[in-house]
Amino acid sequence: MRILQACVCGLLAMAPGAWGAGATAWEMNSYQDFIRGRFQGLSLTRDGQLKVAPKIDTLFASDQPIVWSMARGRDGAVYAATGHRGRLYEIDKSGKSRLLWTAEQPEIFAITTDAAGVLYAGTSPHGKVYRIAQGKASEYFAPDATYIWSLAVGPDGALYVGTGDQGKIFRVTSDGKGEVYYETGQSHITSLALDRDGRLLAGSEPNGILYRVTAKDKAFVLYDANLPEIRSIVAAADGAIYAAALGGSVARLAQGALKAAQGAGSAASTPTAVTTITVTAEAAQAGADVKPQTPQDPAVAKLAQPVAVTAAPAAPVLDLTGVEKSALYRINPDNTVETLWSSKEENIYDLLAPAGEILFSTDGNGRIYRLTPDRKVTLVTQTNESEATRLLAGGGGVLAATGNLGKIYRLGDQPGSAGTYESPVHDAGGVARWGRINWRSEGTGLEFRTRSGNSLRPDKTWSDWSNPLGTPGSVQSPNARFIQWKAELRGASTLDDVTVAYIPQNMPPAVKSINVFTVAAPVSSYSKSSAPSSATAAYSITVTDTGDSSAGPSAGTPTQALSRAAAQQINITWQADDPDGDRLVYELSFRGADEHEWKLLKANLHENTFTIDGDALADGRYFFRVTASDREANPPSSAREGDLVSVPVLIDNTPPVVHVGAPRRNGTSVELDVEATDAASSLRRCEYSIDAGPWTPLEAVDGVIDSPQESFQVRLRDVPAGEHVIVVRAIDSAGNAGLAKVVIR
Repeated sequence: MRILQACVCGLLAMAPGAWGAGATAWEMNSYQDFIRGRFQGLSLTRDGQLKVAPKIDTLFASDQPIVWSMARGRDGAVYAATGHRGRLYEIDKSGKSRLLWTAEQPEIFAITTDAAGVLYAGTSPHGKVYRIAQGKASEYFAPDATYIWSLAVGPDGALYVGTGDQGKIFRVTSDGKGEVYYETGQSHITSLALDRDGRLLAGSEPNGILYRVTAKDKAFVLYDANLPEIRSIVAAADGAIYAAALGGSVARLAQGALKAAQGAGSAASTPTAVTTITVTAEAAQAGADVKPQTPQDPAVAKLAQPVAVTAAPAAPVLDLTGVEKSALYRINPDNTVETLWSSKEENIYDLLAPAGEILFSTDGNGRIYRLTPDRKVTLVTQTNESEATRLLAGGGGVLAATGNLGKIYRLGDQPGSAGTYESPVHDAGGVARWGRINWRSEGTGLEFRTRSGNSLRPDKTWSDWSNPLGTPGSVQSPNARFIQWKAELRGASTLDDVTVAYIPQNMPPAVKSINVFTVAAPVSSYSKSSAPSSATAAYSITVTDTGDSSAGPSAGTPTQALSRAAAQQINITWQADDPDGDRLVYELSFRGADEHEWKLLKANLHENTFTIDGDALADGRYFFRVTASDREANPPSSAREGDLVSVPVLIDNTPPVVHVGAPRRNGTSVELDVEATDAASSLRRCEYSIDAGPWTPLEAVDGVIDSPQESFQVRLRDVPAGEHVIVVRAIDSAGNAGLAKVVIR
């Protein structure tokens, strides 16, 4: 049987005021719920409680887009290095600032001070180190590197310089003379620090390796992270080392910003040759120092059981969506490593390790977190800048430098007076009728406001914030698809959970497809090799509400033909769904192609299938309609329906009539004229067999078998003497076969 497909879809229009039967609740009560919102002067505990955050004020605001680094002088002054104009600022204790120095290069990625209070600044590109003393800057060391990412002063007063793009660490003595202290084989040395014993710690990019360098050309890999960059290192008094690793790679972001600032043709990183540093497993287990090998050194290949770390050229910022984006590690004195915190959404930028806890900053709206010894994370505050790039302790509070707007914020030791929280936007899935907003809290200093709209992001089309609610009550915002709430907390008030009740608009169900097919007993009246289909097969046609079809291109709506067989049944199945998840009830109807009214086959169906006897419908074309309703889940006034009509279905139970004319003999040849006619459908095939032999196809006289009536001619040559039986078979669109027999002698 030939299978043809097409699509017709009919869904009822949306009825006004069609609301669902029951209320739905949007509830926020956990850390993961609240962390997705916007904080202003509020903290969030790991237990999901909002409270007023430590007081935060702006200590310094530059006209630069980012503060890359901070350092503190002996007199309590704070130094801030910025980009993209290479400016260095000094901020005194009162918060008064002045421009101390402007570098020739556009970026100052790193600054530090020595024991005497002398300030050092590393500039990029074409990196140089400058010494700033008594307000005057002089060139101190030029490492012949593109970038200077990090600086650190050793116990003996030597200055360590972490560079890129060749991943070298330089040691510079007090007279400004420097040499390569350690060559990592990485692209960039993104962080430097000293452990409690005065040994140098270095973090790298792009393989995220943390080194401990104990002498010239001697190092030990403390940890090889699965993230590209070790961004910050802090050594604790107990011998533990904390390291922040990130997947966004600040080194690459900075390079991109530098290129953008300089425009086309600006100085940029040139790809380095791929190099390898190898650490033997025996040495790593024993904690032995490792001497770096040059890329050309053949001794590298001879080391037993190598663990290779390959440096790659600078590449675009990695997209690690859906995997860990950053992590905070603790390397214990015995070299074991623990992951204290990780995130798939935020990059961690800097660390502080005050007694008994860890503070760290991220690029999630410039957030600052606190990690306590029991590994509970608290969101301390949110600056609402793009990123909090650096943290600095001392001077009456923690300082946080930011990017997007180059500022320095100061966190006080005492809580502020008030703060606000904006929830994430909630999608009701359709226009909703809002109910009550309830919350659980302590204290009386709380007020709630709501707003709503029909665009995903709040904009000018949204409603204004409602009047404040001091106690739970009805939402005052207009009915819409999206809603957001805002809470203001004052004093010692805390907030634990918030619930917004609403009734979603009842959406109509949709019938997605209708499938009509027959199931029949085997047909053995003709051979499998020549039959167009098997009577035992399920002949099916599927129509979808999208018009998708597995058949080839068609210029119209073809008719499905159902085959005729013994014990034939017609099965009708369909697929439907409801956007609200309501239970559906179905009605199945039919009508003939020449009829105007639908006849009900079955009502109140909960299954999506129905079977009728194949002889219940006479030959002809029929349509089947499925109507889905959610009336059992909604009040009558808001119940919705959707329906779909099948393609025309041809039911053909009558085989073709075959008439064979009298044989015409011409010597040993015989010719027969054949007329085949079908009452319900077009013919599709005609063939003949001699003496029960193989079937031979026939061609229509007009060249194409495509109508209910066709003429054929059978020409037999060299017919052997004797009696012969010739059977002619014609097959219609439904697979029905009509036969005729003639005997020639």
